[in-house]
Amino acid sequence: MRRIKQVLKVGLLTFFLSMSMNLISRILLARVGLVLSFLILFIIVLIGIVFDIIGTAAAAASEKPFHAMAANKIYGAREALRVVRNADKVANFCNDVIGDISGTVSGAVGASIVFRLIVSRSATNDVIAGVLMTGLIAAITVGGKAFSKELAINEANRVILWVGEALRWFQGLTGITILGDKKGRNSSKGTRSRRGKRES
Repeated sequence: MRRIKQVLKVGLLTFFLSMSMNLISRILLARVGLVLSFLILFIIVLIGIVFDIIGTAAAAASEKPFHAMAANKIYGAREALRVVRNADKVANFCNDVIGDISGTVSGAVGASIVFRLIVSRSATNDVIAGVLMTGLIAAITVGGKAFSKELAINEANRVILWVGEALRWFQGLTGITILGDKKGRNSSKGTRSRRGKRES
């Protein structure tokens, strides 16, 4: 039952985020020229790449350095620690939810740009224009994610500290906490071992 609720929650979140992102992009596309339309497309693809970096870094980062940073009260360290402790949720949201939404919306925006090219007669063949647009979006998305994977893995702790700083700033601005505290695996094992010693 818990699993079903989680799936429904993620599905509803994806639905509303996708609708919002699609609506905003369509409103902007209706008010800007062709050059800015390509810029909007690039920004949407870039959002997917950035969140892919965050999701990968969250899975690759280590808790230990952030414990020391949090003890020294480094800005954003406590929030970064929460990100690492919730790595499974963060990776699922960033890589799957935002990644899929970005891919879907970028495809819709690309189709809209192709339609405008056909209407303005900048492109004469809709099939060729559509194929080229699909190839362009795929090349930027896949190439960008492939390039960013090395950064996400090799600089995981640094990336997550940046995320922690951003979360700390957002929390200070709005008073909203994005991620709650979650005990690490090492701490829970330590608690169990201490209980065992007392019982013996």
